[in-house]
Amino acid sequence: MKISQTDVEKVARLSRLSLAPEDLETMRGQMDAVLGYVDKLNELDTEGIEPMAHAVPMANAFREDEVKPSIGVERALQNAPASGDECFTVPKVIE
Repeated sequence: MKISQTDVEKVARLSRLSLAPEDLETMRGQMDAVLGYVDKLNELDTEGIEPMAHAVPMANAFREDEVKPSIGVERALQNAPASGDECFTVPKVIE
């Protein structure tokens, strides 16, 4: 196996997981399988393939910025539980 029990214990500690001794061996096998799959992927010829962030082409889903009239202070504050001096009033949380 490519991964040792010490490696699994270290990863578990970094992940803040407490694993039972029998779970350590299960995780060791699963992590080894993942590393084996990555090794298999390294065998592929990727020459000339452009790196990408998404599997499908993505376009910007945001709309263009447009200047529009604001809803106004009165309307913005009309459903606020508390307001004052044209602002939202919130309870003090830090002493």
